[in-house]
Amino acid sequence: MTVYGATNSVPERVDVLVVGAGQAGLSAAYHLHRRGFARHRTGLDGGFVVLDANAVPGGAWAYRSPSLRMATVHGVHDLPDAELPPPDPDAPAREVVPEYFAAYEVQHALPVVRPVAVRAVRAESERPDSRLLVETDRGTWSTRALINATGTWTRPFLPHYPGRFAGRQLHYAEYRGPEEFTGKRVLVVGGGASAVQVLSEVAAVGETVWVTRSEPVYHDGPFTPEYGRAVVAKVEERVRQGLPPRSVVSVTGLGPSVAYRRAEELGALHRRPMFDRLTEHGVAWGDEELTVDAIVWATGFRPEVGHLAPLGLRSPGGGIALTGTRATADPRVHLVGYGPSASTVGANRAGRAAVNDLVKLLGDPAPGRPTIAGPTVASPTIAGPRVGSPTPGDPVMEPATV
Repeated sequence: MTVYGATNSVPERVDVLVVGAGQAGLSAAYHLHRRGFARHRTGLDGGFVVLDANAVPGGAWAYRSPSLRMATVHGVHDLPDAELPPPDPDAPAREVVPEYFAAYEVQHALPVVRPVAVRAVRAESERPDSRLLVETDRGTWSTRALINATGTWTRPFLPHYPGRFAGRQLHYAEYRGPEEFTGKRVLVVGGGASAVQVLSEVAAVGETVWVTRSEPVYHDGPFTPEYGRAVVAKVEERVRQGLPPRSVVSVTGLGPSVAYRRAEELGALHRRPMFDRLTEHGVAWGDEELTVDAIVWATGFRPEVGHLAPLGLRSPGGGIALTGTRATADPRVHLVGYGPSASTVGANRAGRAAVNDLVKLLGDPAPGRPTIAGPTVASPTIAGPRVGSPTPGDPVMEPATV
């Protein structure tokens, strides 16, 4: 077995470094090798490597609630050149998808190093063509270009409300199923797919109250490719302007799903507006107070991009401006699984687009090989609910929706 790593004071030198081994990172790694980039070998200059902060394969899927079954996930799009075997609908998604990712890494002999936490990325010098230094908890890497595929799971978003609640509070990232809420009244906060999943499960064992910042928008019609492209274009426009990305579901609204239908059958989709404040025993709207036993904040996630701060990519609007997948302020840096590509199919396409763009920047490592055809901008097609196809509000990378 080849040992990869950078554990001493001399940086390992690569052509492209990928941060993250979820759907977006694995897709990028596949296309890097397909376009002719060699798998990096310790002590040798060049090639590509994937650094993953997790100890096991699977990305965010490995940390999902055990109650999330393959029948209720919003969709897992096939990784490039490897179809997801038909799963048992009752199998936990946190087992099925990580096993699929692990097999994919082996099948394509991807140079994934884990666990490696990236602390900071900075330019080696002020020259625009200088290398990038990637500082980690296991040494420093030097790379000509970087593909950031860190997703959002490690940055759960909790909105601030005045007051203090003395009962149980947890973010959706900590949710492990309905069992602990049996016989209790639970307030579920959020207007996306994650909130609907919690409602569909907890309402079967206890009482739920659903609150959202705005009236949920339901989409009953078909999610055609044309509709999907129009929706993603709205999200893409925000990242092009350097604004914080919005979730696709915030534009499409909630579509039909197993969890949605179950929550509807249980009478759990009667939404109330957001409360004014927290109280010791619950929440309040003006003079009206509601007592609850627990609050589940299904309020989404923010992109994990803090390690890129030394590069100064953040725009005055608060986000990172992108041209396609490329950071507008620095052509050496690409973000995949960010904004319009924050879905499993979008992540696939973003990985391909980023690699095609980097070949233009760095030079073709394998002249004569055909370019992998596809859109230069990662725009997911929104399809019907089945394993292998995405639907709006992919729960893996669902940004903040309240």
